[in-house]
Amino acid sequence: MSRRVTSQDVADLAEVSRTTVSFVLNNVNRFSIRPETAEKVRLAAQQLGYYPNASAKALASNQTQNIGLIFTRSPEYIASDSFLPQILSGMLDVVKQHSLSLLVEWVEPGQQLETYLQLTRAHHIDGIILMTPRTDDTGIKALEEADIPVVVMGYIPDSTLHSVDVNNLEAAQEAVEHLIGLGHRQIACITNAALPFTSAVQRLYGYRRALESAGIPFDPDLVREGDFEAKSGYKQMKSLLDSGKKFSAVFVASDAVALGAYKAIWEAGLAIPDDISIVGFDNLPLSSFISPPLTTVHMPARKIAQDSCYLLMRLMKREFPESRMVSLPTTLIIRDSTRKLEESRML
Repeated sequence: MSRRVTSQDVADLAEVSRTTVSFVLNNVNRFSIRPETAEKVRLAAQQLGYYPNASAKALASNQTQNIGLIFTRSPEYIASDSFLPQILSGMLDVVKQHSLSLLVEWVEPGQQLETYLQLTRAHHIDGIILMTPRTDDTGIKALEEADIPVVVMGYIPDSTLHSVDVNNLEAAQEAVEHLIGLGHRQIACITNAALPFTSAVQRLYGYRRALESAGIPFDPDLVREGDFEAKSGYKQMKSLLDSGKKFSAVFVASDAVALGAYKAIWEAGLAIPDDISIVGFDNLPLSSFISPPLTTVHMPARKIAQDSCYLLMRLMKREFPESRMVSLPTTLIIRDSTRKLEESRML
């Protein structure tokens, strides 16, 4: 068995110290090393086929090259999340390109403070990305005060943390205004999640603002809370249909939740959009393949994930953007699940 090449072998060939080898190959910039010396080290390492391991790189650079992705939802929800694959795909593109590792953690409501403190104090990660934040998150203050870079994938009101998101309020308002423009006046709403989640609050506000701008009274009896999954959309749409309240359209603030709403409408012997027009939110890949294809708000999920990683990497380098908020554009994708009211059968 051939002997494993070490940093001492590289140092001997390049005629430098092991410390110099470590600083050059781990891109440590704390000390000035002459360019010709650095080049000798790199050539020697290439000739010998030497690569520093992760532990050595972390020791030399005082960084682990690990970033943490935190979900404020349970593993059961994560397993059924149709939006998550796009997020992970975008993040993995960036971490692979920059030789980082992604560690995933989840916290239950009420356990945020303890979990965040453990993560920030254990020194196993160089930065944190927090996904699906909640307004009642008890650990946000600890993250704001921690000596570790944090990026929120979403929005937390009045927080000092950096974040990447879309304008959920305006996007939801545009979606509901589309229904109003088609002549619908009695419009129900099923949120994407429980209202402690900030995206649910913002999308509900957008729904209300669209109604108010059109002079349509807000009726709380036409609002139901979804819970990320299709089964919650099924349950809440059945609740709306069983309530006896009249409505000709519904804004469902999540495509995944909208899938369940579709099933409830079909089981009631009703048709989309003949009886009920539906607008979703997210533009999941399957939304254009269901029947009828779903009108929805395109959410740039992969770009949100990528920009969150790039922003975190800037913070890890102690580069602080002037704005703490990165807001990406959304687009309303009009398909066949919505129709003018006069062409529909009013419930």
